[in-house]
Amino acid sequence: MPAADIDDLHGWAGTLLAKLQPAERRKLSRQIATTLRQGQAARIASQKNPDGTPYVPRKHLRRKKGRIARVVFLKLRKASHLKANGNASEASVGFSGRDAGIARQHQAGGAKLPRRGLLGFTKADRERIKDQVLAVLAR
Repeated sequence: MPAADIDDLHGWAGTLLAKLQPAERRKLSRQIATTLRQGQAARIASQKNPDGTPYVPRKHLRRKKGRIARVVFLKLRKASHLKANGNASEASVGFSGRDAGIARQHQAGGAKLPRRGLLGFTKADRERIKDQVLAVLAR
């Protein structure tokens, strides 16, 4: 995720969220993290990068005509692998352990591995975060 995205969100939401009690901020952070996880999982399931471009297809082990192309990251997009955490100061979505290593390799790409953006903000994610923050502040 570009640093500009984080700075933009922190800029407008930081001062507003500072007015909330820590328990309210923690609850909101968990809600935002869960919403982000659901959005990331849906985007991974649709095989798209955060910028909307499709993933590079998987290489076939054998070159057979008519072979059904298998999707990438069937398990990584599940809630048991894609973790959402939130506390009074931050909301985070990511992978841990072995899953984190696999995700890191695909996120960055490499010489033999095409780049597939697993995590990142989309415009829809930013809008959902804004809506959630404004809904909490409106109460």
